[in-house]
Amino acid sequence: MNLLIVTACPNGQVTSVLCSRLLQAAAERLGWQTCVEVHDSRAIGAPLSEAQIAAADWVLVVKTGELSLARFAGKRLVQAAPAEALADPQRFLQDAAERAQPYVERAESETAGRRRLVAITACPTGVAHTFMAAEALQQAAQRMGIDLQVETRGSVGARNLLDEAAIAAADALLLATDIEVDTSRFAGKKVYRCGTGVALKQPQQTLEKALSEARPLAEAAAPAEGKAVASSGEKSGPYKHLLTGVSYMLPMVVAGGLLIALSFVFGIEAFKEEGTLAAALMKIGGESAFQLMVPLLAGYIAYSIADRPGLAPGMIGGLLASSLGAGFIGGIVAGFLAGYSAKAIAHWVRLPASVEALKPILIIPLLASLFTGLVMIYLVGSPVAGMLAGLTAFLDGMGSTNAILLGVLLGGMMCVDLGGPVNKAAYAFSVGLLASSSYAPMAATMAAGMVPPIGMAIATVLARRKFAESERQAGKAAGVLGLCFISEGAIPFAAKDPLRVIPASIAGGALTGALSMYFGCKLMAPHGGLFVLLIPNAINHALPYLFAIVAGSLVTGVLYALIKQPEVQPQAVGA
Repeated sequence: MNLLIVTACPNGQVTSVLCSRLLQAAAERLGWQTCVEVHDSRAIGAPLSEAQIAAADWVLVVKTGELSLARFAGKRLVQAAPAEALADPQRFLQDAAERAQPYVERAESETAGRRRLVAITACPTGVAHTFMAAEALQQAAQRMGIDLQVETRGSVGARNLLDEAAIAAADALLLATDIEVDTSRFAGKKVYRCGTGVALKQPQQTLEKALSEARPLAEAAAPAEGKAVASSGEKSGPYKHLLTGVSYMLPMVVAGGLLIALSFVFGIEAFKEEGTLAAALMKIGGESAFQLMVPLLAGYIAYSIADRPGLAPGMIGGLLASSLGAGFIGGIVAGFLAGYSAKAIAHWVRLPASVEALKPILIIPLLASLFTGLVMIYLVGSPVAGMLAGLTAFLDGMGSTNAILLGVLLGGMMCVDLGGPVNKAAYAFSVGLLASSSYAPMAATMAAGMVPPIGMAIATVLARRKFAESERQAGKAAGVLGLCFISEGAIPFAAKDPLRVIPASIAGGALTGALSMYFGCKLMAPHGGLFVLLIPNAINHALPYLFAIVAGSLVTGVLYALIKQPEVQPQAVGA
């Protein structure tokens, strides 16, 4: 049998490749001949030729978004979602071969009555939740017969940009975002807002609410600051503004931290020798990137509150916070001062129509910068600097008991919601301390964040029979994500069995955090997982640090393997 396999998961290139490889291997075990085409958001890999399409007995298309199938008209064809195809690839192929039907392209009149949505997903780090939420929404839309196009705003920038035609044709816009995004191009559209976590865990309900509860953009943006929109589950107010600032700050922190770590390759104090490569790396990372960290944090907090007019006063306030020694705490204060003052000026200052255009480029930046700067210099700077100095001294001088307790707290927080607000709060706290040369909390935080996905991978190996085939495959992916410090790798397990997965993860994460602090581990880089350990001197006690990660992961894995309910148990009883 000659089979064509087409995979197209535009917001999850890893899923596209994984589907193609597993399905091709399963087809080869069945003795079938295959040709594979893998799509991603920028190009088409190995495009099928007309001759290959003509020679095929049938075509399998595994996709999560829109894909033109006109070239397969008349060929026997089956469409499926990745989750369906990966559950048991070999059996799936056998069943699909039997139910394949000649493909007839739908006429435009048939699709005219279909419901249409466009969506944007964005999370603070832009690594996992952004793309996982997009894929979950696309799979749910396919099951529900909804035309959906999703734009992702991740760490690599915007992907699958929504064009004007798609926006105009959509019934509503779904904003599944944890940070502020520019909505100026959606003027006049009805909008429904929620967080990425809600979209990931409840994609079908989210799509239904987006169609039934969307409101005009001006109304959707109207809720008062500090009040959460309970109906949509969106994080709003000060917390969302803080996450926006952290999101824009993170690339600067990661780049600066890794450059500092690279300077240590030549020796811990090699950067003190002028003219050396180590000194240059420290100058780029420590003296440049880290100096921009707090201004970026403050600037984009203000941007989230007051849009572009808040950016300049926010960055000015953040730079003042750095120069006054107020650090990241002062930067947060400056960001909120600048944002709310800029917003107040925009709302209350009335100018003649002839000079109204000067407000965003002259009046607001001038007055908001003046207000923020004076408050930072005369009221906020010195007290916050003293508080930060006290916190740094406490962290540097705390005894073993206090260190262990802090490690337990940070480690547990990293595992409570796997990339959610509690996780991000612990991470942001640790990242902020890097600018004050407090590296121990960062080590505990990153180590604990790796535990849940690695623990799930261990559990799928130790209690293999308790997990379905799709869960075992997810366990392998979770293990890789865990090594990269992507806690979200454990979300598929937590979403399905939260009352067991979350406590097991917290137990392992708390142990790892405690051990890391007890051993006095200090990490110079804020991201990268175990791969950061390849940089000499990036962490001071590499072997104890690895032991802490392994110990916590084993606790989580063994504990969940013991308390997990077997997936096959109901089938066995029915037999």
